[in-house]
Amino acid sequence: MSRPRSRLLLGALVAAAVLGTATSAIALGAALSPPSRGPVSAAASSEASHPPDPAGPPTPAASGRNGSGTTQPDEPTTIGPGAASPNPSTVAGDTPPDRGVPGATRAGTRPPVVDHGPRTGNRVALTFDADMTDSMLYSLRTGRVKSYANLRIVELLEREQLPATFFLTGKWVERYPELTRRLAGNPRFELANHTYGHQAFTGNCYDLPRVPSRNMTEDVAKTFRVIEPYGGRQTRYFRFPGLCHDGEALASLAPLGVTVVDGDVVSGDPFATAWQPIVRAVLDQVRPGSVVILHVTEANAAMTDEALPHILAGLRERGLVPATLSEVLVGS
Repeated sequence: MSRPRSRLLLGALVAAAVLGTATSAIALGAALSPPSRGPVSAAASSEASHPPDPAGPPTPAASGRNGSGTTQPDEPTTIGPGAASPNPSTVAGDTPPDRGVPGATRAGTRPPVVDHGPRTGNRVALTFDADMTDSMLYSLRTGRVKSYANLRIVELLEREQLPATFFLTGKWVERYPELTRRLAGNPRFELANHTYGHQAFTGNCYDLPRVPSRNMTEDVAKTFRVIEPYGGRQTRYFRFPGLCHDGEALASLAPLGVTVVDGDVVSGDPFATAWQPIVRAVLDQVRPGSVVILHVTEANAAMTDEALPHILAGLRERGLVPATLSEVLVGS
């Protein structure tokens, strides 16, 4: 499926997320079902209230892909004396990342954007987003939903001794500290950053509420601070909600020394009403070096744990092996 079509389907899923009802899930069934021919692509979950603009999200300002799936800016943006930069107080207490940490880049330079690793070898990265918004927290408090933490996924990965990378929102970590500690304690799991409260970093991002420009740097820095005390395999990988980013959003991350990770295999697990379309979406798209986007948010991705064993079986049939994101991006 072409990337524009994938983006439109992403918008349909994202727009329904705020509803969180059986009606919205059923209405999305047709969108999540694969076409009669060609690969299926759907999308990462976000929260919004209306369908997206048919034009889809803004196109990232960066361009020019290399063989490893990295998008480099046309001209790197360096934050230096006299350049527009966040208020220093917004990143007070944050130290430049150790360049040995996976995903760490030179602080002060606009980060690269990565879709996948080298198309060699047999490794693929299974990544799981842990979204959490204020409305999701409200649903938990009011008993409207039971959980946004799918323990069955974690248990399966642990039982099979499989590596994975978890993109955590700060609010999810604060809501599930014990599970975060469990993830951090597994040497096969990596921890990455998915913003503090899953707000958009651009306009026209599926009606997600937007982080004010002046707060973008601090939003991501705060999430690193929330995750850091848990230890484990910390990274400097970051994923934007809705995969929406532009030049301003990327420049806001320059002080933090990160690598932005999108992904080339969008599973469509949010609000899927059956596991089969998720499996087809992944296996139709996956290739060596792929970065697969899944979700560990049980209430709005209820079929992911049922799909995962079939995804793993399909990977084995294709001779593909799950690996951490850092291993996949470095290459075999």
